[in-house]
Amino acid sequence: QVQLVESGGGLVQAGGSLRLSCAASGRSFSRAAMGWFRQAPGKERELVAAIHWSGTSTYYAYYADSVKGRFTISRDNAKNTVYLQMNALKPEDTAVYYCASDTSGSYYSAVDYIYWGQGTQVTVSS
Repeated sequence: QVQLVESGGGLVQAGGSLRLSCAASGRSFSRAAMGWFRQAPGKERELVAAIHWSGTSTYYAYYADSVKGRFTISRDNAKNTVYLQMNALKPEDTAVYYCASDTSGSYYSAVDYIYWGQGTQVTVSS
């Protein structure tokens, strides 16, 4: 049974940093696409970053424009864990952040991801 468990959320002042972790279990995720999404109150769930096997020997990372240059997605396959390092946080980054794995189609669309964590709250104060 696949499980994704997020951790690392919390309250931080604007300009601060947080690192989110997503521990996956149930099987190996070394070739699985992994994504971080977020959902603010009253808004749709949106992609923050995704990382997937490029088909050769590397992983490809994608970032939403709103976080490019501030957030970094990475993975440790030995630990079955994907990370989201968030720097220079802004109040508009406040949301519940979700980890997702395995896509049935697009690497960048929430509706195509199959497995989801329970989410972790990130609150950025101004």
